[in-house]
This record gives sequence, C-alpha cells and structure tokens, in this order.
Amino acid sequence: MIETLGRSTLRPADIFVLGWEGGKHACVDLTGVSTLVGLKDKSFVVGQAVLKAEASKVAKHEKACLGNQHVFVPFAFDTFGGLGPDVVRLLNRVQKVVNSNSSSLKVSNFVFSRIGFSIQKGVVTQLVSRLPTITL
Repeated sequence: MIETLGRSTLRPADIFVLGWEGGKHACVDLTGVSTLVGLKDKSFVVGQAVLKAEASKVAKHEKACLGNQHVFVPFAFDTFGGLGPDVVRLLNRVQKVVNSNSSSLKVSNFVFSRIGFSIQKGVVTQLVSRLPTITL
C-alpha cells in the first residue's frame, strides 16, 4: 500500500471488492453530489455534477490504486438518483454475479436494497450537513 505522510492513499476506498477485474481487486469510492451544483452557470447540464464528481475522484485516486495493482471504481450519484456511467457498469456486473450465483429473487432484492440504502444514507448525510446550525 502506498503511504503519503503517514496516511494511506487508498483511504477513499469505501468498498474493497476482491477479484474484481483480471484478478485485481477494486477500490470503490462512494460519492454523493447535489444535482443543483453548477445551476447558476449558464452552461448547466442535467447530470453534469455526477460526471464531474466521477472525473475528479478518478484523477485524485486512480493512480494510487493502480500503483497497488488495484482497479479504481468511482461510485458517483446525485441527490435525485442520477448515477454515473461507472456506477451503472458496476451495478450491472453485480446483478450478473448475483443472478449467476443464486436463483432466488430474494437475494437479488436484498443486495440491491442494501445498495439503495447506502445511496440514501449518503444523500441524507449530504443534506443534513447543509442544514443551518441551530444554537440553543
């Protein structure tokens, strides 16, 4: 693992997936962004916040993951449910793995409800952090 000033450069890996691609493990970073980021810009495009967040995370962390023989997967989503292209690929792959290893719909529903809960938790955390502070 690469260390920088005593801190791991792989810290942003919220989820570590073993044997993800070509025998390499994957560092998955969950990032929630507000859909309204960039709204005041004249060139506002729906879904642009997710793409910018995904590109920013890749630029920041991919080199460290590659240096450790891992794959970096950004998991960027916005507050209205928009998903980045890498998230869609990741979820499609998860669905294929779940379906090939279990014939039960309950297993698939469980896995995706847990992923949905994680996304909702990230959105709530983001929204609560922006609430005005109430002093008593």
